[in-house]
Amino acid sequence: MNIIYSILLGVLQGATEFLPISSSGHLALAEAFLGFEQAGRAFDVALHLGTLFAVVIYFRNDLWLMAKALVFFKDDKDDYPFLRKLAIYIALATVPGVAAGLLLGGASEMIFRQPLLVAIALGSIGLLLLWAEKSGSHIRKFETIGIRDALLIGLAQALAIVPGVSRSGITMTCGLFLGFNRQAAAKFSFLLSIPIILGAGVYESPEIIRSGLAPDQFWCFVAGFFSSAISGYFFITFLLRFVRTRTFEIFAYYRLGLAALVFLSLALG
Repeated sequence: MNIIYSILLGVLQGATEFLPISSSGHLALAEAFLGFEQAGRAFDVALHLGTLFAVVIYFRNDLWLMAKALVFFKDDKDDYPFLRKLAIYIALATVPGVAAGLLLGGASEMIFRQPLLVAIALGSIGLLLLWAEKSGSHIRKFETIGIRDALLIGLAQALAIVPGVSRSGITMTCGLFLGFNRQAAAKFSFLLSIPIILGAGVYESPEIIRSGLAPDQFWCFVAGFFSSAISGYFFITFLLRFVRTRTFEIFAYYRLGLAALVFLSLALG
């Protein structure tokens, strides 16, 4: 692995982590069809921590206000009750994803990364996203989210253990089915990514510490981290602006097109 390769993987991670097109699915297909070598668990964690840094920086004001709302109960400003509930909802919605990761994480790495399964996941969630766009009312604002919504979106997030499903894709799709407008669905999806990415990094840290890091790979990790952070911040900004006036349909069609391309490639051997 070299610096250029690290930067390319970081940009790919930052783009596909927040767009509803599946970061793990793209990496699995890149390994299978383009000969990308698996960079290892430590480097994968570095890329995910880069995207974590991006989403924390972007939503730093929201996170700060949620933290204040949890701490200062007596100073109940108008928005504090909702912010307090939002923090609790995010915590509860994270539980299914954590459980899925603990129970099926090994299968995700060994079984679910097969190109055929990735293509099926890309296509099926693409169809669901199109359905959600067509059938969703798109009228609910972010402030109307309740515990039922959070739990349903959290359960949907657990499906993202399968490469090709896309954590952001399935949570945004669920949000649209629940009637949220596109910006609200995207914002809750992004906020929900923070504890799940952080938890994965903490979970993998002991193994990374035990295995150590080759001295000549340090700058590759730095390049991967910053490239995923910068591209992640850019694509969060891009998507939230994009869905103000446009739909998610282009991402659904992209998923379907990529799935068809994979099916064709497999059929042709």
